Amino acid sequence: MPLLGCHVSIAGGMNLAVDRGRDLGCDAIQVFTKNQNQWKAKPLDPDDVKEFRRKAKGGPWPAMSHASYLINCASPKDDLWAKSVEGLTEEYARCEALGIAFLVFHPGAHTGSGADAGIRRISAAVSRVLEAHPKGTTVICLENMAGAATVLGSTWEELARMRDGVSADRKRVGVCLDTCHAFAAGVDMTDAAKYGEQLDAFDERLGLGLLKCIQLNDSKFELGAKKDRHENIGKGHIGLEHFRLLVNDKRFAKHAMVLETDPRDDAFSGWKKDLKALRGLVGRDQPFPTKRRKGQQHIG
Repeated sequence: MPLLGCHVSIAGGMNLAVDRGRDLGCDAIQVFTKNQNQWKAKPLDPDDVKEFRRKAKGGPWPAMSHASYLINCASPKDDLWAKSVEGLTEEYARCEALGIAFLVFHPGAHTGSGADAGIRRISAAVSRVLEAHPKGTTVICLENMAGAATVLGSTWEELARMRDGVSADRKRVGVCLDTCHAFAAGVDMTDAAKYGEQLDAFDERLGLGLLKCIQLNDSKFELGAKKDRHENIGKGHIGLEHFRLLVNDKRFAKHAMVLETDPRDDAFSGWKKDLKALRGLVGRDQPFPTKRRKGQQHIG
């Protein structure tokens, strides 16, 4: 069984995120290590770090941290690029201190400079971060994106080029798969044949060993809409079959798969229903019917 969980809050202290994940019945959790909408970060409290690590030994596993949404490592603006590198470097240091295995980030948007230039900037930024932490063990994970406007990372090829351009310790660079982003970008994995084709394409260009963690989100919009709008599991356009295939894929049996869906209310009923639905898919060998929708695309 994969390690299923949620992105939980760090309000009140990093260590409380582990408690929240445990209360929800998570096997793994994703967190922010700072306010995701601010550049400045309050230094980690040593006692909080110690307590976080102590609690984490009893589970759930704090597998992933998501970097700030302000970071744009593809930016052609030198000041924003430098600030993004500094921000990502700081987030890497926080993951190292907390013992978090994977640092997931949105690669960025080239804002008019072109895909080639943007990809080179992303590779250079990741190289700088890794060079600043030569003995680090946290893996930086490029997150696949929905492909809106000039945002990069919506195809396996773009993600591969970003990683190929890293000049530092490339073994510390992997990929995080967001199911909503993939679907929004036109990557169709809604039945067994398409699922197999897309993962074969990923394996050929990147290698499945580089797929380190997964964010499980249904989509409010149709295939190829290029709109990043998460929906609760089974309530959106992706449907349950894709999630059944993922949670039963033995290649990902020990991967962290976390929800970034709507918790719905203070009792987190949305997440609880999503986790129940996903666990109900484990071991199910009968496929769900998939409905052909208008405007379907197929890219890799």
